[in-house]
Amino acid sequence: MENKDQSGGSSSCSSENPNPCPICLGPVVEDSYLDKCFHKFCYNCIVHWTKVVASKHSSLLSSVKCPLCKTENVSIIHGYDGTYFQRNYISQIFGDSFFFSKAHRYRLQSYYTEPGILNDVFNVSRYWKSRKYLQSNQWLQSWLRREIQAVMQEEDVEIVVHHILGVVDSFLKRNKQRCQMGTPETKEEDFKALVSDAARPFLMARTDRFVNEMQLFLASALNIEAYDAVYMQRLGWNTPRVTMESGEGETSGQTPVIPYLHIFDEDSDGTD
Repeated sequence: MENKDQSGGSSSCSSENPNPCPICLGPVVEDSYLDKCFHKFCYNCIVHWTKVVASKHSSLLSSVKCPLCKTENVSIIHGYDGTYFQRNYISQIFGDSFFFSKAHRYRLQSYYTEPGILNDVFNVSRYWKSRKYLQSNQWLQSWLRREIQAVMQEEDVEIVVHHILGVVDSFLKRNKQRCQMGTPETKEEDFKALVSDAARPFLMARTDRFVNEMQLFLASALNIEAYDAVYMQRLGWNTPRVTMESGEGETSGQTPVIPYLHIFDEDSDGTD
């Protein structure tokens, strides 16, 4: 018969789990690390613990002390898959003024869905065959800024946006001068290669998906609000109230479970 300690845990916990989460004492679920001391915790455990600490302060926190070594840490690192990871700053978790809006949240979540969700709605191939790419898109810069902020989870992305816009502008200028040269397929491959090369140092493993998402937005010829409404409606997520001429039916309001994104959800533990 196993002995129980005062917290109700088993004394055999350490033998069954040689490296348990220091907070719940169980197996670590979703490995997460504090950025300075690099102690490992369950993702939900360290986020909840951080919220509890913050609730005892009247001012916004920008760092918290590790519950093990008391080192000051400014962010939580999690979601590492061998290629990239997610980093969420302590101020990000609690700051009402933080730039990461619900729209950013939805765009980041979209990268965890299957690609091609809108291929039957916005025809990218027709976009290139009809030479629509020669027309400037007045919403592209704003869309790029939000998209890159969402993917990089960084607020200041102006250098990246400016770099990619410069590549797109150069592509358009060249092709306006030589619009009869090359097939639509060649133009598309050229565009994808140029934008990929420009974005890859910043977006890494998400570059190809980013380029596909960018083409979808351009092919849609919609403003950002209308595009979001169509995208989220197709995914079955809650959509903003946008008047659409296509008038597709109401969404189901179903929210998919996306790994590693709990940090962006509204507070659900009842802590004020």
